[in-house]
Amino acid sequence: MIHKSPHPEVEIPDVSLTALLFERARRFPDKAALIDGPSGRSYTYGQWAAAVRRAAAGLARRGFKKGDVLAIYSPNLPEYGIAFHAVALAGGINTTVNPLYTVDELTYQLADSGARYLITAAPFLDKALAAARAAGISEVFVFGHPEGAEGVEGATPFAALLAGDGPVPEPAIDPREDLVALPYSSGTTGLPKGVMLTHRNLVANLLQAAGALKDVGPDDTLIAVLPFFHIYGLVVVLNLGLYHGATIVTLPRFELDSFLATLAKYGVTFASVVPPIVLALAKHPAVENHDLSKLRMIFSGAAPLGGELSKACASRLGCLVFQGYGLTETSPVTHMSPSDPARARAASVGFPLPNTECQIVDLETDAPLGPDERGEICIRGPQNMAGYLNRPEATAAMIDEDGWLHTGDIGYVDGDGFLYVVDRVKELIKFKGMQVPPAELEAVLLSHPAIADAAVIPSPDEEAGEVPKAFVVMRGEATPDEILAFVAARVAPHKRIRLLEVVDQIPKSASGKILRRVLVEQERAKN
Repeated sequence: MIHKSPHPEVEIPDVSLTALLFERARRFPDKAALIDGPSGRSYTYGQWAAAVRRAAAGLARRGFKKGDVLAIYSPNLPEYGIAFHAVALAGGINTTVNPLYTVDELTYQLADSGARYLITAAPFLDKALAAARAAGISEVFVFGHPEGAEGVEGATPFAALLAGDGPVPEPAIDPREDLVALPYSSGTTGLPKGVMLTHRNLVANLLQAAGALKDVGPDDTLIAVLPFFHIYGLVVVLNLGLYHGATIVTLPRFELDSFLATLAKYGVTFASVVPPIVLALAKHPAVENHDLSKLRMIFSGAAPLGGELSKACASRLGCLVFQGYGLTETSPVTHMSPSDPARARAASVGFPLPNTECQIVDLETDAPLGPDERGEICIRGPQNMAGYLNRPEATAAMIDEDGWLHTGDIGYVDGDGFLYVVDRVKELIKFKGMQVPPAELEAVLLSHPAIADAAVIPSPDEEAGEVPKAFVVMRGEATPDEILAFVAARVAPHKRIRLLEVVDQIPKSASGKILRRVLVEQERAKN
């Protein structure tokens, strides 16, 4: 049974992403577009568009051309929104990278994506330069003016791209074919893969989301605490905020006190967050110390939000709390709850967006299922990715011949068309909404000389949603703390193993594949 959107279909123009947003920006030239929360540094819509053009011209002067890949390795800053669209305007491809990645993790993404250029921020310059050397990057740019940056070989202040008024590149862009973003996702399994998103993918998703969410506009102020390197922050906060003509206040990281202070200081009206932040807003005593009376809507995504927690947050703050569903491979949004509290249903992610179809299929046979029957969630729509970079087999496993993208999530649709996400087929761990691939952590564990075998699974955690738990078979001497420290030194903070158990053997199939589901079921039986 195919479930269609209750919203009218939207027309998707054949334009590039930045051209669409420039057209919107012309309506609000003097309105604040991007504000740096900690410092107050800001750009109006007119200044943002002008800076994008200058930066695109600056990249072109340095040999950047259509199809080139530039990596952005930075926390949220107003200049992130300039750099991303300068690359897009020049016909390039942005690969967005977690700024907490280690040198090895960054090097992998730079090499795998074929990046030629890299932009970073001052605190991450040392790691960026080391990875750039390893991956053969042509030039590294750095936001701000760190001491000595101009004297560091290969590091150019981002401001240098904005200097001068050379010709703005005008490459011919085919929105249906040309990529604009290349975020990395593990898909249903394995190591991170480049997700190829075209201009049309992102243009479509902006218009689809706007078609379902009509309560946001130029009078709103958004908080950008979700990282822009993540597809949720990039599309739903940065680009959708620009499309709406809203003011976007950026924060480089989530710290509860500074987050709450920023909400109050700037009179934030709309906050896109993840469930752990909803938990803090619902229960933490620090919330009482801040005036959040302007906050009228909270949108949660990236991981399931429980109905009781949603109600508790809404009751405490006196605002609407609703949620949506999507994944990197769908640009990202596919479903959204109604913003009308009378129509929303706690724990449901709502209806398909305009131009989006949803189908629940049997886990074994792929046969379509009816209402209230649980199976794998499949999505078809213009937001579906073009595929995984250089991985045709992984692409074919994700998107079938009929265009259905198999999400790896288990859910059901009730008789009224509301989607509920209840579990995952895929083995990814969601730590505070961030993807943690078990296979990656297992590879790190197996590089420890005292470990003979290893498996990693998600373990439920009230604050984080899930944390990585490792099961290890030992062949030498090492304490659990030593093993945890070994892994922590080699991965980004969100990937660190939080729990560890020594076992005699790892359950595996006849072909040698780790049976993580067996370990998950054993864990659930203990609780």
